[in-house]
Amino acid sequence: MKIAMGCDHGGYELKEMIKKQLTEQGHEIKDCGTYSLESCDYPVFGEAAARAVASGECERGIVICTTGIGISIAANKVKGIRCAHCADTLEATLCRQHNNANMIAIGAGFTGPKLAGEMVRSFLSTEFEGGRHARRVALMDAIEG
Repeated sequence: MKIAMGCDHGGYELKEMIKKQLTEQGHEIKDCGTYSLESCDYPVFGEAAARAVASGECERGIVICTTGIGISIAANKVKGIRCAHCADTLEATLCRQHNNANMIAIGAGFTGPKLAGEMVRSFLSTEFEGGRHARRVALMDAIEG
């Protein structure tokens, strides 16, 4: 699977760890930055990863900042993106099953590397259930206009 990744300085180390893990599993990564611990602005990198997913260049996206909140808001500004801020594996699973989320946001300041890896695994391996959830996702998508 081709996955877009983006982060700010607060998420850089966790992004690099997850990127290594996913590459070892055979996934292709589009690294949308940032590329260092130097202070930067998360909206730039959240948007870049989201545009890669929205365009179809990447199938899914992972964005990381200190809380996961700001970068998820930035990603969700891009039409066609359903980025879920998740704090555990159940949320990572349910955002796929019920919301057909195409991006996950993780807070590096609150989520350790082991849990983050498990969340990403759940997010990438879970399929959308459709059914009644498809109607709800369509209603959300219609809000974009």
